[in-house]
Amino acid sequence: MFCRRTVLAGLTALVLSPLAAMAADLPDLGGKTVVVVTENAYPPLQFVDPKSGQAIGWEYDAMNEIAKRLNFKLEIQNTSWDAMIQAVSDGQYDIGMTGITIKDDRKEKVDFSDPYMRSQQFMLARGDEARFTDAKSFAAIEDALVGAQPGTSPFYTAVYEILDGNEQNPRIKLFETFGATVQALKTGDVDTVLTDSVAAKGYVDASNGGLKVVGGPLGTEDFGFIFKKGSDLVAPVNAAIAALKADGTLDKLNQKWFVDYKMGE
Repeated sequence: MFCRRTVLAGLTALVLSPLAAMAADLPDLGGKTVVVVTENAYPPLQFVDPKSGQAIGWEYDAMNEIAKRLNFKLEIQNTSWDAMIQAVSDGQYDIGMTGITIKDDRKEKVDFSDPYMRSQQFMLARGDEARFTDAKSFAAIEDALVGAQPGTSPFYTAVYEILDGNEQNPRIKLFETFGATVQALKTGDVDTVLTDSVAAKGYVDASNGGLKVVGGPLGTEDFGFIFKKGSDLVAPVNAAIAALKADGTLDKLNQKWFVDYKMGE
């Protein structure tokens, strides 16, 4: 069983910049409207609550707090993961948030904020899965399938750390959303889904034993918000992230969403 302590251990404290001591001196954006786009498919970072129908999550709380401290009006819109980075790069939205891993190739298209969270990738499997217990034993099963979104960190981890380095490997089945990969896992259309610790915790807790984590972590990821290249929002948002780290707000959000919150309850 995937324990909460493991999740919190994956959310390693990141080094604070000198801005952390300057929380009272945050920029004032004068009430301007900032359009933030997300996918609403990545619990507990951002998702639609099955009981209330409201979009909620760790990133919603963090971004609302950033908006309050920087004095801007927050407007939330939604788009698919595969369209998000290009759309932000093109200036259709001011900020993108959906647990986006900071990667050098993505930096060619967008600017990233400082990291707001560190996590590790794990393998999700069905609760009754007995054929494999880690990446090596999974790879040895020739007909075992991985579900993934193209162009994501889990996709590349599956290709290069579990399978044979062939991005066209037929053992990888592609889906448009992360939620669709998990549904395919539940129905037996694929046999594992790779995800970081934050999403793994949400899905395992909501599955009533239907899902589990197998094996150890397959890598470490830093998450950041994305902006159009050269955006003047990067520095203010970085200052706000540093302030939220310094005063314990991010720790409180970790407690709320990775320990206290239960999906579906």
